[in-house]
Amino acid sequence: MIRVILSILVAGALVSCGTRKKVDREVFDAVNESMEIKKVNEVDIINEAIKWGNEISTDAQQALMAKLTTSIDEKGVAGAVEFCNVAALPSLDEVSKKHKVVIRRVSHDFRNPVDQPNEAEEMLLKAYEYNEENGIESKPNVQEIENGEILLYTKAIKIPGEMCLKCHGDPATDIDEATLGKLESLYPDDKAKGHKVGGLRGMWSIAIPKKEVVRKL
Repeated sequence: MIRVILSILVAGALVSCGTRKKVDREVFDAVNESMEIKKVNEVDIINEAIKWGNEISTDAQQALMAKLTTSIDEKGVAGAVEFCNVAALPSLDEVSKKHKVVIRRVSHDFRNPVDQPNEAEEMLLKAYEYNEENGIESKPNVQEIENGEILLYTKAIKIPGEMCLKCHGDPATDIDEATLGKLESLYPDDKAKGHKVGGLRGMWSIAIPKKEVVRKL
């Protein structure tokens, strides 16, 4: 990050034109700071957006998993399905408001229809799926959308462990009857079963205002 301080222009303000009275040093420093210009290149912005997106997606994942684990402990897996139906999206909204971004979990194997990709997300999700099918490592990505005003951060979501298979695994071997019944009643168009540990579940999609990224630099 290159900082250019317009000190020369402000230095002239140390002495007023009419009275030649010296300006207070604190006033000079305040004006000098206000006239600071930040010159940031696009690489800096993208790198900062990826760093911030990593932090936000981790925050969102931890918030969901903490609530989900508590729900499973209190109500069992079938009860946790109902929790996800009611509370998962509001939980993401809380994290979105905290960071002043828009957070989504996107998948073609969606459970809730609202998780289907939009136009901006579609090709990115297909790229993650291509990588998965061809054994290519997927890394977090940032793309400009909305005339460059928004930076769309995306990251692959993988099935992290056996617990997830109790809702997203093979219906014949991983999901018990009570949970399967609850899934069928709450999500008649469910496409989110049949996954394996380590497999691609979808992707994080986080819309970050570019101006907020620049402010962090």
